[in-house]
Amino acid sequence: MRILRSILSLTQSQKRLIILGCDCLFVVAAAFCALSLVDISADQAGGPVSYLMVLPYVVAVGALASWAVGLNEMRIQHTETGAAGPTAVVAAVLVLASAGVCALVGLSYPAGLHIVLGMGYFLFSLIGRMALFQLLLLAYRASSSRTRVLIYGAGSSGKQIALALRHHASLEPVAFVDDNVTLQNLKIARLPVLSPLRIEQLVHDLKIERVVIAAPSMGQAKQTQLVRKLDTLGVEVHSLPSFAQLIGEMPLLDKLKPASARVLLGRDEVNESWQLTRNCYQNRTILITGAGGSIGAELCRQVLQLAPEKLVLFELSELALYTVLQEMEALADGLGIEVVGVLGSVTEARHVRRLMQDHSIDVVLHAAAYKHVPLVEDNPLAGLVNNVLGTQTLVQQSIQAGVERFILISSDKAVRPTNVMGASKRLAECVVHDATFQVAGQGTPIFAAVRFGNVLGSSGSVVPLFQEQVSRGGPITVTDPRMMRYFMTVQEAVRLVLRSGSIAEGGETFVLDMGNPLSIKQLARQVVENAGYTVRDAANPTGDIEIAITGARPGEKLVEELSLSNDLRATDHPKIFATEEETPDPQETAQVLRKLREALVASDEDMARRIAMTFVETAAGDTPDGQPEQSRTA
Repeated sequence: MRILRSILSLTQSQKRLIILGCDCLFVVAAAFCALSLVDISADQAGGPVSYLMVLPYVVAVGALASWAVGLNEMRIQHTETGAAGPTAVVAAVLVLASAGVCALVGLSYPAGLHIVLGMGYFLFSLIGRMALFQLLLLAYRASSSRTRVLIYGAGSSGKQIALALRHHASLEPVAFVDDNVTLQNLKIARLPVLSPLRIEQLVHDLKIERVVIAAPSMGQAKQTQLVRKLDTLGVEVHSLPSFAQLIGEMPLLDKLKPASARVLLGRDEVNESWQLTRNCYQNRTILITGAGGSIGAELCRQVLQLAPEKLVLFELSELALYTVLQEMEALADGLGIEVVGVLGSVTEARHVRRLMQDHSIDVVLHAAAYKHVPLVEDNPLAGLVNNVLGTQTLVQQSIQAGVERFILISSDKAVRPTNVMGASKRLAECVVHDATFQVAGQGTPIFAAVRFGNVLGSSGSVVPLFQEQVSRGGPITVTDPRMMRYFMTVQEAVRLVLRSGSIAEGGETFVLDMGNPLSIKQLARQVVENAGYTVRDAANPTGDIEIAITGARPGEKLVEELSLSNDLRATDHPKIFATEEETPDPQETAQVLRKLREALVASDEDMARRIAMTFVETAAGDTPDGQPEQSRTA
């Protein structure tokens, strides 16, 4: 074993010489085998002993042939798949060399001797190489600690993974599990295929340290459920990409690495224990409004990990509610958590009141909002009614129902807004702050708002738009080259929202640390380059995708802000801060809400826009350097 381990440390050239020497030994072994099997009489050119004079020449020809076809340069682990052809060529050359040299020196041996020599070499070479490979593999495994891997999925992708892992330096495939009962109890790539119903027992019995999900067709809900189950067992889980990704240039095993935070953000995501957050949500009935949206759906997924008693999904869109409800029911299967879907609008007071009573809501996570700036700008009345009056309705019904906590999902566009959407979110914050004064002295509900910037990858955000434009061949449209935005992944944003809700004491507006703002133009360039293309511009006129500047849209700021003041108070979480901002007088808030209702009754969009933009503190304009110029309009 020590000798085998020392072989592992040799250089590639030294290993090739050893393999060439082994080939020579295989020729000698084949010759003695042929001389012993073929009947040669003593009067035939001196008998078997005379052939020993020919043997050195045959060995030399065999060595040259092995070198010529590259047999000695072929890796030993490729013997099973690629060595048979070159070995057969060398064997044929040996047959001809043996017969030719014997003829030249005047020795007459039966043709069978030369044929058996070639066949013997072919068998000795293949069997010897495979045996040597197994010995080296055994020595390698004994000299290093290898991670035992269970592969979920015994299809073509799983088989490729097994073959790749078998020769990997630190990973050892142990078995497959597959849902297909026709594959179970079979062997694929010399590994047993077992039932996934026994996966917990298999992890224990086989000492599995890592599970690779090699089933690209597995649904997200089922994959999440599997990951959650394996996580409780302390097993690391990697997943295989889709076939479209597998045919790229990146080596297969490199694709098994866990996804990092988002390379576009250039920073690490928050990743911490749920323990400190769990206390406020565990064994409670949680209402999530706007559950079918990007943020609402992620709230649902993460709240399920906090073990609530019931999860109520409130959504205006039937299709969005159906989609998220199907996913959440699958994720909650076996957890003992009741999941309920409720179709309706937060502006319908009677419907919201009935919902609160029927389900005894404990915590409200209010994510329902019209958030697309251009659409709300063109439909100001609808946006203000939904975002402002809907929040007021939900707040009042929450007070009457006696909920424990009410958390508003706000936006950085609420800070000195230049558009109706931002104004509506600022007004919604004022409604929540006003509710804190209403319940002063009661202790509950605890009202708070959480303010953050753009969510990377959410519906309507720039990254999916850029990716779609790249898929169409471009151009990518950017409104202004100076445009800057804060970005955060939806997973990190929701995790921090839930943590903010757990530390809220009443009346806070929390601001999440989103790092430095990103240049939208630079982000567009990164999307192009990450897709494998180049940007076409003046410096590279032959590039693939052009970035076109279209001009800022109405109500669009060059740079968003996260706070009305720079006075931020630290909390017990390093990425969550509480703002110290002046809040409007409750009477002012009540007055503006009354005027908005008058605009609604009159169906007067201009009046609604004027009321909202007059009430909030706005940015009068953007200076040439992109910094907002502040002004108080009322």
